[in-house]
Amino acid sequence: MKKQMVDPNIRNEESRTLKWFLIVFYIISISFDLIYKIIAQYIPQLKNESPDKLIFWIYLIMFALIPIAIYLNKKQKQHLIKYIYFISYTTLTILNDIVTFISSPSDYQSGNAVEIYWLLLAPVFVSKRFVMVVSIGLILKYIVVGLIIKAPIVLLGILLIAILSFLSFILLYRFESYVKAVKTSYDQQLIGIVKGVIATLELKDPYTRGHSERVASYALVLAKETGKFRDEELKSFNYACLLHDIGKIHIPDQILMKPTSLTKEEYEIIKSHTNVGAEAVSKVVGLDNSIEVIRSHHERWDGRGYPDQLKGEEIPYLARIAAIADAFDAMTSTRSYRSALTIDEAYKRILEGKGSQFDPELVEEFQKAFPIWRKIHNTSNQNLVISQNKINEVLN
Repeated sequence: MKKQMVDPNIRNEESRTLKWFLIVFYIISISFDLIYKIIAQYIPQLKNESPDKLIFWIYLIMFALIPIAIYLNKKQKQHLIKYIYFISYTTLTILNDIVTFISSPSDYQSGNAVEIYWLLLAPVFVSKRFVMVVSIGLILKYIVVGLIIKAPIVLLGILLIAILSFLSFILLYRFESYVKAVKTSYDQQLIGIVKGVIATLELKDPYTRGHSERVASYALVLAKETGKFRDEELKSFNYACLLHDIGKIHIPDQILMKPTSLTKEEYEIIKSHTNVGAEAVSKVVGLDNSIEVIRSHHERWDGRGYPDQLKGEEIPYLARIAAIADAFDAMTSTRSYRSALTIDEAYKRILEGKGSQFDPELVEEFQKAFPIWRKIHNTSNQNLVISQNKINEVLN
């Protein structure tokens, strides 16, 4: 499937969070070293007989990462920056601790403010993977340093890391719960918008009532059969299928519901619904991933479709799936100009279109999924909208 576009608002928020995270990281790093050295001048017990030998290189390399972070941010790869910083900092401190204390392990003091900062602030990115990397990474740091310099005090550091990691995961869980609640609310609003658009289209063309929902249910079954998509991708695909005919709102009623054959000019107007529909959703956040399905679901494998006469694998994969679902439901639905075909006749015609109208590999997947399609067809009424609950029931 084509890589989904990231909502610009989410991307910008990630950038802002990362920017402030790194600013505070540099402030804490520098402040910790400066304040510790100043206080140590007045408290003899804090004086370190083995000063960090690689401290200059640590700061040099960490500041050298700033241009890299700016570059990755411009390339919209913000998610990599936090990993690069953490891995670089942890690796450098491991080397520094080994070089500094290999000859005097009794001087080694485990833990610092920067590591606590990494652990407690990692959840702000709402990434379980990143929190795991930070927690495991710091534990491994103390294990490696302890084994090499043979300093038992690292056990205290490991214990502290374990406790802070537990707190970090509690914060992560809270953040994830909040994000999930917001996302659920957004999805429900988006579904409401989609259903409203479908209802408007069906008022305009009552002969297609339930068509969008059935196409979505057929297409979801077929997409799931391929095993190529994650749940989030299937959800986005569901929206695309529900809205695949949104452009027909633009078609005049006398053409859309004409009981006789269309003229060439009228057919060209009908064909315009793919372009109109794609344009209609292009600026809607959350629906922009639907564009390729809406625009290309009438393309044919042999290149004789519309609107772009795409051929073979030039056609977006999900649009090829939607094309089979759309054709099947169109054939098994009663229209103003003809009666519905039987489900077995429609099945036969889909097979006949293998390699000409439809992707041959997907036709084979269609044959595997057909028993479920039959259930969907039999449980829906031609004049009623199949409910989303019924679709989910069939899929499960």
